Amino acid sequence: MDRTMRLDTVLQERRPIFSFEFFPPRSDDGVRSLFETIAHLRELEPTFVSVTYGAGGSTRTRTLELVTRIRRELDIEPVAHFTCVGASVGELRANLDAMRDAGIDNILALRGDPPDGEAQFIAAEGGLSHGSELMQLITSGYDACVGGACYPEGHLETPDIEDELRYTRLKVESGASYLITQLFFDNRAYFDFVARARADGVTVPLIPGIMPVTNVDQIKRFTSKIGATIPAPLLDALTARKDDPDAVLQLGVAWSTLQCAELLSAGAPGIHFYTLNRSPATRAILSALLAARPWERRL
Repeated sequence: MDRTMRLDTVLQERRPIFSFEFFPPRSDDGVRSLFETIAHLRELEPTFVSVTYGAGGSTRTRTLELVTRIRRELDIEPVAHFTCVGASVGELRANLDAMRDAGIDNILALRGDPPDGEAQFIAAEGGLSHGSELMQLITSGYDACVGGACYPEGHLETPDIEDELRYTRLKVESGASYLITQLFFDNRAYFDFVARARADGVTVPLIPGIMPVTNVDQIKRFTSKIGATIPAPLLDALTARKDDPDAVLQLGVAWSTLQCAELLSAGAPGIHFYTLNRSPATRAILSALLAARPWERRL
C-alpha cells in the first residue's frame, strides 16, 4: 500500500479490507510488545491499523507517537483515533495540527466515552459534544480522510434504532467516508442495520467490527459495558468451556472465522479486528479467510 494512501481511496476499489485495532500501552515494555504483535500481523498485509485515543494527556501523546512510528518503521498505514473527551476546540485543533505535521491523514473521529467514574459524557469547557461535530471540525480545516463509529445493536445512550440511524446519517453528512461498527456476535444485527441504513440514505462503507473471544469473563464484562449481546448458543458453549482457556480460544477463533466468512460472502467491505493487543487469534482467523477467500463466492 502507498505510504500516503487515504482510506477513502482504498475503499473505492471495492475489495475487502482488513484492519486491526490496538490501544496504547502505558509502558515502554508494553510498546515493545505491541510492535512485536503488529510485526507478526504485518505478513498478512493489513490495509491499516488503528490506535485508540485515551482521555489522559499522556495517552493522547502516545497515540500520535505510535501511529507515527507504525508508518515509519512498519510501512503500514496507520489510523489515529481522535475524541472530544476533555479538550477544548483550541486543544483539538492543536492535536490535529500535530497529526497533520506528522503526515497522519487518516483519522477515526469519535465522541469518546465518559472518563472512568462518570455516568454520562459532559463536554469540556469550550469543547464538543458529539462525534459529528468533531468530524465537521476536521473536514472544515484539514485535508484528512475521516471515519467514524456505528452501532448495529444501538448505543447505550441511544437504544432506539431510529435514533441510532439518525446519528449514523448525521456522521456521514458531517464528512465521514466510512464507519466501523461496534463489535457484535450475531451477523443478523449487522445485516439488519446495513439494510436500514441504506434505506435511510447512508451510502458509505459500513465495516464490521469483530472481536474474537479469548476469555469468557472478560467478554461478558466488555459486552455488558457497551450494550452488545452474546447469542445464547455461543454463551452456553463458552460457559461450558470457561475453565479450559485453550478450548475457549479455539471456540472463539472458530466462531469469528465463520462469522467473518458469512459477512464477506454477503458483500461486507472488509473486517476490522479488535485485537486487545494480541495477535494469535486474529492471525489464525485472517489466515483462514485469506486462504478461503469467501468474498469470491458471494451469497
